[in-house]
Amino acid sequence: MSLTPTPADKFTFGLWTVGWQAKDAFGDATRPPLDAVRAVHELAARGAYGITFHDDDLFPFGSSDSERQGHIDRFKKALAETGMKVPMATTNLFTHPIFKDGAFTANERDIRRFAISKVMRNIDLAVELGAETYVAWGGREGAESDAAKDGYVALERFREAFNILGQYVTDKGYKIKFALEPKPNEPRGDIFLPTVGHALAFIGSLDRPELFGVNPEVGHEQMAGLNFVHGIAQALFHKKLFHIDLNGQHGVKYDQDLVFGHGDLKSAFFLVDLLERYNYQGPRHFDYKPVRTEDDHGVWESASANMRTYLGLKQRAAEFRADPRVQAAMKKSRIDELEKATLNPGESWKDLVSVNVDVEGLGARGYHYEALDQLAIEHLIGFGK
Repeated sequence: MSLTPTPADKFTFGLWTVGWQAKDAFGDATRPPLDAVRAVHELAARGAYGITFHDDDLFPFGSSDSERQGHIDRFKKALAETGMKVPMATTNLFTHPIFKDGAFTANERDIRRFAISKVMRNIDLAVELGAETYVAWGGREGAESDAAKDGYVALERFREAFNILGQYVTDKGYKIKFALEPKPNEPRGDIFLPTVGHALAFIGSLDRPELFGVNPEVGHEQMAGLNFVHGIAQALFHKKLFHIDLNGQHGVKYDQDLVFGHGDLKSAFFLVDLLERYNYQGPRHFDYKPVRTEDDHGVWESASANMRTYLGLKQRAAEFRADPRVQAAMKKSRIDELEKATLNPGESWKDLVSVNVDVEGLGARGYHYEALDQLAIEHLIGFGK
């Protein structure tokens, strides 16, 4: 299997990723602004499938209609020249000071109305560019003090906003779906809908739950100390994995947005294994930031690194599953039994009222997980074949 990416791999990048100027809370930018047109061409040359954007990534906040259209026209021309796609778009509801107390859950009603209007206008553009998914990250939807925000009422306002947007795309006849992006904190002290599980539960309360799924991000779940592979398995189980953000993270700390695999590599291995085995059809979207120490050359090296890492892990995961030693170890671990229903055909709970098993023998049985885990490590790092 080649480690050279092609559009068939469906690798996509946010315009804000390679375009990050590396300005942080403690330091000024270390890189100049990146023209969106150049980003399209550079990523296409490296085998990417598509590019995504917030509205404010493509045209500055407050642009006039003519200025806005000028930026869009240049972007569309670059897409046409390269064949790059825009499978997803989103709206920036977190940078401008108007959103400092939130957008959909801001205490001030006028801010909520403005935020929904901003999203609707960008949905129009997303549909025009062919996007099938619209991501919603509520980075400012939260609070630093429980005295400042009624969490119950805030969820009412959150639900109202998504119901309005669901009605909007339905009335317009748009074939686009929403993906809610969970995150526990940062920039707010605590953010509403902090994990995949919270988002899935919330979706069930909406008027049109079929239009809504999730866009989990590696770092967002791992910075909460959660198992990202399990979160993705649950999203797949509920048929709600509409999009995914891939990056790297070193455990419970600030959101690092490292290159995919440049954090918890073992988790990345099993994540790729899961996505490929369950035939996830969406884009493999990289939501990362080239580290602050990199120059322009390093930006594009890091973009390629994301794609090469995914392809390498995909190859190693396939080899792991095909290895006769792994298959034997899985059988010894009774993994195949998990796929069997607990009740036999025709049985009910009545057949379980009195069950006779060898309690002591089953309690003493080993499951050989250490041997299986070691085989995964050996495939991952390439020794022991």
